[in-house]
Amino acid sequence: MNLINYVHEQLTPQPNFPKFRAGDNIAVSYKIIEGAKERIQIFRGDVIQISGEGATKTFTVRKMSNGVGVERIIPFSSPAIAEIEVLKRGKVRRARIFYLRNLTGKKAKIKERMHTAK
Repeated sequence: MNLINYVHEQLTPQPNFPKFRAGDNIAVSYKIIEGAKERIQIFRGDVIQISGEGATKTFTVRKMSNGVGVERIIPFSSPAIAEIEVLKRGKVRRARIFYLRNLTGKKAKIKERMHTAK
C-alpha cells in the first residue's frame, strides 16, 4: 500500500501555491462554471485552519460579509483553484483559530507578523 501511495503522489500534478498558515489573510481565485460560461471569483479572508494530508488536505477561509461570517472549506487539490495570493501574514499562537467566530469588531483583528530577513 505504501508504494502505491508514493506512485500516486508522484504522478498527480502538484500546484505551486505560496506557503501560508493559520492567521494569514489570503485571496483565493477560483473558477466558477455556469453553463457554457466560465469566470473567476475571488474569495478574500483569513485562514482559520489547515487540516488533512496529501490529496485530502484542505484549508478553511473565513470572511465577514455584511456582518455575517462566511467560511469556505477549500481542498488544496481542487482543479477549480486558479490562484492563491497571500495578502498579509498574521501573528497567531494557535493552528486552529476558531475563537475568531465569537469575536466582533476590533477584537477579531489579527496582528500582522513582521517579516524577518533570513
